[in-house]
Amino acid sequence: MTLAEINALDRGAFVKRLGGIVEHSPWIAEDAWPRRPFANVDALHAAMVAALMAAPVDTQMVVIRAHPELAGKAAIRGEMTADSKLEQGGAGLNQCSPQEFARLTALNRAYKAKFGFPFIVAVKGLDRAAIIKQFEARLEHDRAREFGEALTQIARISRMRLATMLES
Repeated sequence: MTLAEINALDRGAFVKRLGGIVEHSPWIAEDAWPRRPFANVDALHAAMVAALMAAPVDTQMVVIRAHPELAGKAAIRGEMTADSKLEQGGAGLNQCSPQEFARLTALNRAYKAKFGFPFIVAVKGLDRAAIIKQFEARLEHDRAREFGEALTQIARISRMRLATMLES
């Protein structure tokens, strides 16, 4: 799909097409729709990120918590979105050794216990070792910093997803 085609969509079709760019949050696409036409992908992305950042903190938390754990229960049960499966698979998280899987499970548990939401990282271009290293480093942060980092990572993920959608 091209940007011109995206710009031409009515509200319902726009939301249907872009509603999954941010995990389980079609309201973000709905909020961005009135800002059409978008001059480029960056403008579309900026409109979507602006919707997320302008949302109340409790709504932002719902968006953060909608993301699956890395190599977590949703992955094992096959309950992740197609985008999340592709992204985690691309980082090799579906090929963890038993030791890596145990480490990620422990990190997921510790992170969620400390912060109250899942660890989110844009995994594209990262391997399992780099992801584990980031996980360990970010566990040292305070909750406010990690909340902001989660939103930053969601913005990165959504930009990558838009690029993929508009390249196909």
